[in-house]
Amino acid sequence: MAPMLAALAILALLPVSEQGPHEKRLLNALLASYNTLERPVANESEPLEVKFGLTLQQIIDVDEKNQLLITNIWLSLEWNDYNLRWNDSDYGGVKDLRITPNKLWKPDVLMYNSADEGFDGTYQTNVVVRNNGSCLYVPPGIFKSTCKIDITWFPFDDQHCDMKFGSWTYDGNQLDLVLKDESGGDLSDFITNGEWYLIGMPGKKNTITYACCPEPYVDVTFTIMIRRRTLYYFFNLIVPCVLISSMALLGFTLPPDSGEKLTLGTYFNCIMFMVASSVVLTVVVLNYHHRTADIHEMPQWIKTVFLQWLPWILRMSRPGKKITRKTIMMTNRMRELELKERSSKSLLANVLDIDDDFRHVPPPPNSTASTGNLGPGTDFRRSFVRPSTMEDVGLGGHHRELHLILRELQFITARMKKADEEAELISDWKFAAMVVDRFCLFVFTMFTIIATVAVLLSAPHIIVQ
Repeated sequence: MAPMLAALAILALLPVSEQGPHEKRLLNALLASYNTLERPVANESEPLEVKFGLTLQQIIDVDEKNQLLITNIWLSLEWNDYNLRWNDSDYGGVKDLRITPNKLWKPDVLMYNSADEGFDGTYQTNVVVRNNGSCLYVPPGIFKSTCKIDITWFPFDDQHCDMKFGSWTYDGNQLDLVLKDESGGDLSDFITNGEWYLIGMPGKKNTITYACCPEPYVDVTFTIMIRRRTLYYFFNLIVPCVLISSMALLGFTLPPDSGEKLTLGTYFNCIMFMVASSVVLTVVVLNYHHRTADIHEMPQWIKTVFLQWLPWILRMSRPGKKITRKTIMMTNRMRELELKERSSKSLLANVLDIDDDFRHVPPPPNSTASTGNLGPGTDFRRSFVRPSTMEDVGLGGHHRELHLILRELQFITARMKKADEEAELISDWKFAAMVVDRFCLFVFTMFTIIATVAVLLSAPHIIVQ
């Protein structure tokens, strides 16, 4: 008990904050008869002035295809609520409160040209209410707005994307939207974008009378003015195009009586042919790489060319399988022997994949067929028939069980063998794709070197003596 009494004594000496009880009493007094549907004005014939502004944080994306602009923006709405005023001296000096927006009236300002799935992309934050009735509401959000993208001068293009904000239900006689800053949006916290340069973000107040309604409606439109950064496109798109064009123009500087004009044009045609061929062969390589055993079978000529001779020529090998001329010859010889062995088997043995040694089983030693004492016209089948006994019946049951077990073992073995063959076939296709890829690398490398050297050497004035 002694430690507890000491702690209570220390707590009794500390100053007690009276902020909590005063805030609770103030909230009860303000919200007891407050109606969130009531427009907070002293005179209903006058419009409620709402100061509107925004702070641009970041340009997330400019989607040229779908004509969308995605930005991170903080909105700022200020108004004066006639029903939220108090004397701070009556409530322990409390001068401001933070109240959730669903308990207060707030202007239904939305972005007209929103393309967001939920239309309103803001996060509902608390409203800061001061004792003079002023309310400050700053909801952040990710805004997805429609924007007409003009790419006529790509990549030297400028884009002007409008963001139109206004009340959805209150007309200009009930709610007057005013620009908080005449210069436009706040850009002090803007995060620089790597693709777009921000020129400015001016704002403008508009009063429009729509065809649906005779009352005027007020909106504030901010225009995000951006310019595409051309450094990336300059080095990756413009410079290569200029160099290729310059090389094509060099042909016109040669004398008409020289044959280098045709040679240079031939060189350009060879390069274009090489690029087109490389694309086609890349598609073939990808097709080989993604083939499976249940869709494609590998023809024998592909096995011979891409799994044996071409890897041997390119000095390629597989893990655990070194490809040499000797191994190729041995593999072909074993395949020939296997085909020969299969052709020598009976049809039943090939179907069941078993040996057909039963065709050469000698007759039992005690049979009459082995003695040679059979007379003319003796039925060989009858010579092997003997009366059935109970022992034979029992053996027949065991034979049936052994036969069932053998069939199950053959089924499991066949499934395992099939899985191994499918995995091996997929591996063969992938290795064939690697072989084609390596072959194309050598061929196109040699083609590029030979074509370049041939063209350069055909011009006698390139190498200065």
